[in-house]
Amino acid sequence: MKVLLQSTDSQTIKIIPRVYALSVTLRLRDDSSNTSVDLLVTGTKVRNYLELSAVFDLKEGRFYDLKVYNGQGSITEQDIIYRDKIFCTNQSTNQSNNEHYSVNKNKYVEKSGNNDFIIL
Repeated sequence: MKVLLQSTDSQTIKIIPRVYALSVTLRLRDDSSNTSVDLLVTGTKVRNYLELSAVFDLKEGRFYDLKVYNGQGSITEQDIIYRDKIFCTNQSTNQSNNEHYSVNKNKYVEKSGNNDFIIL
C-alpha cells in the first residue's frame, strides 16, 4: 500500500511493474465514491524501480485503487502492469521512527491519574 498526502504538489511513487514502460496511464478509483480518474505519466527507471511523478487529487482519509497501464491512449485490462492501494493522509507516517497512522490522533487524549479506589 502506498501512502500519499492530500497536496497540490507533485508526488512520486516507486513501483516494480511487470513491464518497464516509460509512458504509462495511472487509473485511480476512489473506494468511497467509485469514481475513476486517468493520469498520463512519463516514468523514470531507477535501478529496479519505475518512478512515477504526478499531481494526485486525493481526499484525506480515503482509500484508492491504483492500476498502472502500459501505454497512453486506449487501454485494456491486458495492459495492466501494476496494481496497488493508495491511502491519503496528512499525518506523518514513518514506521522506522514509530510514527504510525492513528484515526484518533489529536481527538483522544489519555489522562493519567490516581487509580486508587476504596472497597467498603
